[in-house]
Amino acid sequence: MIKLVLVRHGQSMWNLENKFTGWTDVELSEQGIKEAKEAGKILKEKGFHFDLAYTSVLKRAEDTLDYILKEMGEENIEIKRNWRLNERHYGALQGLNKDETREKYGAEQVLLWRRSTDVRPPELEENDPRYPGNDEKYKDLSKNELPKTENLIDTIKRVLEYWNSDIKPELEKGKRIIIAAHGNSLRGLIKYLDNISDEDIIKLELQTGNPICYELDDTLKPIRHYYLKEV
Repeated sequence: MIKLVLVRHGQSMWNLENKFTGWTDVELSEQGIKEAKEAGKILKEKGFHFDLAYTSVLKRAEDTLDYILKEMGEENIEIKRNWRLNERHYGALQGLNKDETREKYGAEQVLLWRRSTDVRPPELEENDPRYPGNDEKYKDLSKNELPKTENLIDTIKRVLEYWNSDIKPELEKGKRIIIAAHGNSLRGLIKYLDNISDEDIIKLELQTGNPICYELDDTLKPIRHYYLKEV
């Protein structure tokens, strides 16, 4: 049996302030740091060890992983960072307060932007400072890879490309892996692993900073999954 651990980053400052975050690189809140440390303690208490860790290039996920590994005493394992594990890009909504956006556009429209699998929020212009092409960390990406906005399908596509090219082969070699990422990038991976419908994936909420253990068979099909911390 193969065990894979997924963890959504701890609460961020913009989670706390109820803002659309997407690819905006915000810090963890004090609560988020606490959640990340607790996740590491739980993983250590339950006897988990890792050979390899994956995360996005956004510091709220990177920092969550760092706190977890430090609590476990496993800071020296290999860490692979990749933009394909980033949060879904929320386009021109990034930085806006969710309640104020509902007041402006209506709750139904905002729900579609947030939860629909195939509806994209308004695009960013390329001269907008929020456009990832203006961020040094994405300088090696082609124009086709740089999103101006994304829906969940777009996010799932890039996550699964990375799963198939990099993560899956390492699991097949027997590597013990943890992935620290984001609500929508992990939602996309979980949709694939559990074969969840478009309708049902919209309802899936992932807890911040609470590791999910997936037990997989030799073909990487899920046997069961569960949160490690009881809430």
